[in-house]
Amino acid sequence: MSGNTFGTLFKITTCGESHGGAVGVIIDGCPPGINITQEEIQHELDRRKPGQSAITTPRSEADLIHIMSGVFEGKTTGTPILLLAYNKDQKSADYEHLKNIFRPSHADYTYTMKYGLRDFRGSGRASARETLARVAAGAIAKKYLSENLGIEILSYVEQVGSIKANIDYTKVNLEQIESNIIRCPDQNKASEMIRLVEEVRDDGDSIGGIIKCVVRGLPVGIGEPVFDRLQADLAKAMLSINACKAFEVGSGFAGVEMRGSEHNDPFILEDGHVTTKTNYAGGVLGGISSGEDVYFRVAFKSVSTISKKQTTLDVDCNEVELEAYGRHDPCVLPRAVPVVDAMTALVVIDQYLRYKAYHN
Repeated sequence: MSGNTFGTLFKITTCGESHGGAVGVIIDGCPPGINITQEEIQHELDRRKPGQSAITTPRSEADLIHIMSGVFEGKTTGTPILLLAYNKDQKSADYEHLKNIFRPSHADYTYTMKYGLRDFRGSGRASARETLARVAAGAIAKKYLSENLGIEILSYVEQVGSIKANIDYTKVNLEQIESNIIRCPDQNKASEMIRLVEEVRDDGDSIGGIIKCVVRGLPVGIGEPVFDRLQADLAKAMLSINACKAFEVGSGFAGVEMRGSEHNDPFILEDGHVTTKTNYAGGVLGGISSGEDVYFRVAFKSVSTISKKQTTLDVDCNEVELEAYGRHDPCVLPRAVPVVDAMTALVVIDQYLRYKAYHN
């Protein structure tokens, strides 16, 4: 298997490189009749595209999406959907000096060892530009989930470096998230985060952080034990995103400090509905959605390409001094928020369609 396909019933296959002709995605298994327009997909891509603020890469790409098949008169037809965005602002010459160098913490070495060659232009297939395709596909999934099931997916920056937001995930809304360029709903902490990103950028360095995601309105029963538990599919989806280093659902690692008597979520009856008094489980029990909010956190490392001098090896194993240049994000988090949204939507729609397949 090539590893370029994701999903079981709602299946996507992405293609394209950072400095190739285009980045695209084929969606197979999309239900017919979803109302979707180019503008709706473009809206999500505009949240991910480069050059959107002073703290993202200055690469100027409109990321204009083209719907090539599978949509007719504003509705999905049930046939494979092909979405393409052509690359316009490639500057491959920026990478010529790197073609024989293994950059620290990049995929240069592993791609070379695996395939015997690598596309050194902007990291080729290993570039985060591939996530454009995921966001395009995720826009259709989000529309289906919202329009048909009332499911809302919200991701936001919770932490940059050591700066942590103080926000209640149950109350956060999209307007708060989109109110600043770092996409943190805590306005006071957002300002601190932005200053930190600007400082590391001006120092030729980079910084990482944490994105939190909440899924609201997910019905009970979504998830396929044992190997395709809802949280397992979410974990795989998140860890497939560039620079993602860790995933936790519900209480996550903090749960190890709690006793069972503290961590258990007691069932209660509220307004005639079964719910839980607390939600340390993160909305998932036995790999199946419980009807509570599903929430999880995703950690992203600092971006590998920095302009500070570093010592590394070239393809002949000679020690060389590397001082990278080009157009790179000092912090991946603001542009990763819509990617987390998209991958969450792709997992949820796929799991929902699997659930629906044997409950009709």
